[in-house]
Amino acid sequence: MALYAFYGIDKSDTGPKTRAENRPAHIEWLQSLGETLRLAGPLLSDDGKAMIGSLVIFDCADRAELDALIAEDPYAKAGLFERVEIRPYKWALGAGAPDR
Repeated sequence: MALYAFYGIDKSDTGPKTRAENRPAHIEWLQSLGETLRLAGPLLSDDGKAMIGSLVIFDCADRAELDALIAEDPYAKAGLFERVEIRPYKWALGAGAPDR
């Protein structure tokens, strides 16, 4: 298994509405992932008041598995993100860091 960091920035014009409409289904989808999901949460505006994106750490066998998984995310299906970056990730330090 390998860790991947998903970093998505919402579309500025439609993001807030799209995020609000799809958030319950997105949360349900995340909760269904079991140990594949390592960490998830919204990125916030500088004042900390608005959700402007997502940061998710996935544990998948490979990038193909991750891509298939992300395609099922209600946020992705709704076209929420203006920009997405996905990178292999190494969790080196901190509470719960795996011995890799």
